[in-house]
Amino acid sequence: MNAALLLLPDFLLIALGAALSRSRQFDAGFWAGLERLVYFVLFPALLFRSLAASPRDFADAGTLALVGVGFTLAGIALSALAHPLFRLPHPTFAACFQCGFRFNTYVALAAAARIGGTDAVAAMSLLVGLLVPLVNVVAVTMLVRGNGAAIVLAVARNPLVIACALGIAWHALGIPLPTVAGRILELMAAAALPLGLLAVGAGLRPAGAALRLPPLAYWLAVKLLAVPAAALVLSRVLDVPALERQVAVALAAVSTAPSAYILAVQMRANGAAASLLISAGTLAAALTLPLWIALAA
Repeated sequence: MNAALLLLPDFLLIALGAALSRSRQFDAGFWAGLERLVYFVLFPALLFRSLAASPRDFADAGTLALVGVGFTLAGIALSALAHPLFRLPHPTFAACFQCGFRFNTYVALAAAARIGGTDAVAAMSLLVGLLVPLVNVVAVTMLVRGNGAAIVLAVARNPLVIACALGIAWHALGIPLPTVAGRILELMAAAALPLGLLAVGAGLRPAGAALRLPPLAYWLAVKLLAVPAAALVLSRVLDVPALERQVAVALAAVSTAPSAYILAVQMRANGAAASLLISAGTLAAALTLPLWIALAA
């Protein structure tokens, strides 16, 4: 119950974004601009600041990183299993494949802030910095079917990857953030999460006929049940501290990022099927995410 109450404001912001997006006062152009602002400016600022100013010693985060890679690989393997199970056309399978392991970073960082404040956000940022390149490489590889140059370019241009790499590098140098720059980054970071959650709600695009029920249920079970279960088991087996365990399980348990829909459309895959999975997963995660965080406590 405590975990559910902690996350309630975040899911209410998502619901508010969904309601506002259907208002005549805010058209599609407004939400597209807001999403670009958050994705390319505010969210990278949050990641950079969290890592650059973190009091944590990243050299001691090897076990947490191992858990993150482990549950991500489990999601990739289970998602790939859908191909022989359901025999979907490649454009549909490739679009939905990424929905078994990609994560909504906005919701994950909001959950981390509720779980443990600055320390939890720093741990989450570290995991995000490690896993964003991995999930993007795997997703793009399936969508472009082996075009190596396109994969490298997509990952190298990813603003989240760039921000995390710069934040880790700054932290490694041991240089404190200048006062003015630090305050600007603090203000930008404070705006990133509420605006990001509103954008998540606005991006919900249910499309009922885009995917049959069996594959829909399968991918939702993979993302919202199997992947967080793998994170919890790995965290306990490897004796990860309680705060880091909750962070890892929270990242594993969040729904798929709306950017998965954008990527599918850009790669000429079945964007409607990905949209259905993202929308259904976001709604279901309002119930499952608090339960996983409580189990990981």
